[in-house]
Amino acid sequence: MKRYELIAPCHFGVEAMLKREIIDLGYDVTLVEDGRVTFIGDEEAICRANIFLRTAERILVKAGSFRAETYEELFQGTKSISWEEFIPSDGRFWVTKAASVKSKLFSPSDIQSVMKKAMVERLKDVYHTSWFEEDGESFPIRVFILKDQVTAAFDTTGDSLHKRGYRKLVAKAPIAENLAASLLMLTPWKKDRILLDPFCGSGTFPIEAAMMAANMAPGMNREFTAQNWRNLIPVRQWYDAVDEAREMVELDVDTDIQGYDIDERVIEAARENAKLAGVEKMIHFQRKGIDQLSHGKKYGFIITNPPYGERMEEKKDLPAIYRMIGERYKALDSWSLYLITAYEQAENDLGLKAAKNRKIYNGMLKTYFYQFPGPKPSGRVREKVM
Repeated sequence: MKRYELIAPCHFGVEAMLKREIIDLGYDVTLVEDGRVTFIGDEEAICRANIFLRTAERILVKAGSFRAETYEELFQGTKSISWEEFIPSDGRFWVTKAASVKSKLFSPSDIQSVMKKAMVERLKDVYHTSWFEEDGESFPIRVFILKDQVTAAFDTTGDSLHKRGYRKLVAKAPIAENLAASLLMLTPWKKDRILLDPFCGSGTFPIEAAMMAANMAPGMNREFTAQNWRNLIPVRQWYDAVDEAREMVELDVDTDIQGYDIDERVIEAARENAKLAGVEKMIHFQRKGIDQLSHGKKYGFIITNPPYGERMEEKKDLPAIYRMIGERYKALDSWSLYLITAYEQAENDLGLKAAKNRKIYNGMLKTYFYQFPGPKPSGRVREKVM
């Protein structure tokens, strides 16, 4: 099998989680940068990475890289890449996205236009034609220019990997599924420990936790652009990867995962999303406000995405909300609290000092993942509470 340089973009701040996932899948990581991890893999790796990685945004196959400070250099550098190794004569190809950071070339539309022309010129010579119908399969290309270094890569994924296929109903200000999975991995939570989200919205944290507990691959029930690249990846590779994922699922695992929200319609949406994900029996959703947060057992985890106050009229409510979170958390016995928020006064209003505070970019929004780990159960005590 041919080996490729694969690039997995991710949320800024969760690169370490993605690196660990890729290594656990059995692939060699060659580079970790802000917002992306590069690794080596074959056709099978493209399939398995798309299906199994929880924290990635998408899987890209690097086509080539070169330096360019002018559009002429961009054109010539693009033309020098062996596009014909990927794109068949009837393939539909275009630069779907161009991003530039600290580079002399910065106009996305101009970059896209110049590169498309260069690709056409290259393929005209290779396929001995003056016109491409482009009525075959799609081969979208993403381009990233950092300090004048151009990297072009094929997008094997299509819709972002955070779209698992289960979230049909969305609450206000949802957290992306892959970000929720990343944050869960940043905690010591395991499937035999209690997990509670008092602001569960459409249920993302509880559902991602349940999928992790059941060893359910996040991409096993969706489709990918590269499934149609029969010239590069035999369809059997996709079937084998999905079969591998299905064989690993354990739905009979014993869990205590709960989600609260004050809005009954939101709770119904969360239940429907959990059903679509196939984990509805593993999660208990109920209509409750933060003031009703309680649990009789010890050593549980609160993992949540509380309101940030993005709208001016909501900001006035934040101090009271965060004070109530702090009060209810302190009333629990030996629990841990993990929350992501853009609210700058979070620690002050919670009345707590975080053991760790990790900067995470939720899209373009700078947020902080506050970590308040509680004591660990040990020995016989652990066996009794789990």
